[in-house]
Amino acid sequence: MSLVKVHITMSVDGYAAGPDQSLEDPLGKGAEALHEWAFATRGWRAQHGQEGGESGVDDEQAVAWSENLGAVLMGRNMFGPVRGPWPDETWRGWWGEDPPYHTPVFVLTHHERAPLEMEGGTTFYFVTDGIESALEQAVAAADGKDITIGGGASTVQQYLRAGLVDELNLHVAPVLLGGGERLFENLDGGPTGLDLVELVASPAAAHFRYARAR
Repeated sequence: MSLVKVHITMSVDGYAAGPDQSLEDPLGKGAEALHEWAFATRGWRAQHGQEGGESGVDDEQAVAWSENLGAVLMGRNMFGPVRGPWPDETWRGWWGEDPPYHTPVFVLTHHERAPLEMEGGTTFYFVTDGIESALEQAVAAADGKDITIGGGASTVQQYLRAGLVDELNLHVAPVLLGGGERLFENLDGGPTGLDLVELVASPAAAHFRYARAR
């Protein structure tokens, strides 16, 4: 049975992205520092075709997002900086021609676009009829494997608010952003039904895993 998992990093003051996201600053100003814990790991570097990296607690967390992975869900803002109707199909994502997903990826958007097939087994599908439809398609594509919600904050909020998240993996970096996109807003009182089942930490990040009681 597929599990719906979230893997997301936020700052100590609660931001999953910094202010003023743009082509030059896709995560918002200062927010690249949120992910330094992952960038340094052996697992993250291997997923992105790089050598070297550190092992240990952070490395275990960096590779966990892709374990038993069958499909990915993300918001349009995570896919790219283009807003409104697609002017053309020039934009093909931040990741080059071989994105690190290697699975079907379902992108939430209000504007139709044909599926985008990339190298390495990644195909982006653009879903215009809501989060439930996107999840249904992801479950079908995953064929029993798990689904990861990659972000951004607004997409995670929608799935949390709907009670559709089975596992929340929250990585808290020792960074203060002071502005941007908060993770735990618009939740009608906060996420419910998720219990803390694991907490591990390194000097670079604290890693919380919450799971839905079964």
